[in-house]
Amino acid sequence: MSTGPRTPQPTDIKLRTQSRVLEVLFEDGSRFELSFEYLRVFSPSAEVKGHGGGEGLLQTGKERVGISGIEPVGNYALRLKFDDGHDTGLYSWGLLYELGRDREANWTRYLLRCAQAGYRRTP
Repeated sequence: MSTGPRTPQPTDIKLRTQSRVLEVLFEDGSRFELSFEYLRVFSPSAEVKGHGGGEGLLQTGKERVGISGIEPVGNYALRLKFDDGHDTGLYSWGLLYELGRDREANWTRYLLRCAQAGYRRTP
């Protein structure tokens, strides 16, 4: 029984509060800088993803969100505590890797959804 390719494990995680970036290095050499806003709007929580399939709930107004804490969950995930009170999403190593790998496409889709909803992001 094949379980598919193994998700690379992180070798280093750095929280950069000034630049609002979570930097994650993986054992395969991949290095991703994930903005706090990006992580917040793509939270794996039911609140954000919704309970069905599809895009989930559009999260807006998160341009200045911060991360006030990181809590390891076993050897497979992080719980990120955002300063807007959101802390229910578990970011597995696989999800962090996918968010890094697919960041450009995800972000483009997010900006399009914001525009379609009439939301103008603040710089």
